[in-house]
Amino acid sequence: MFIAMNRFKVTKGAETEFETVWLSRDIQINREPGFLGFHMLRGPSKDDHTLYSSHTLWSSRQTFEDWTRSEAFAKAHRNIGASGGLYLGHPEFEGFETIQEVLPAGEAVPA
Repeated sequence: MFIAMNRFKVTKGAETEFETVWLSRDIQINREPGFLGFHMLRGPSKDDHTLYSSHTLWSSRQTFEDWTRSEAFAKAHRNIGASGGLYLGHPEFEGFETIQEVLPAGEAVPA
């Protein structure tokens, strides 16, 4: 499994607008081969920003990379520049390959 994360430092006071942008998006990623899930997380607030993190779960790094080269990816990110003033700096990407997965007792590890 591969986890792709983006950290967003959202300007203090712009949290509602940021969340509205995300919650009103046309979601297509759930149709992509290898896509396993998505979460948008709200984190701690500092004096000048609130931290948010999105993460997507993929069956492999390759399925994630294939998506980043797709028309669906371009379409999903076409208006990203229109969010000016919402962020302090650019979102920070982090990608992780799973080396261990622990599930609740009784659940099988996915094949």
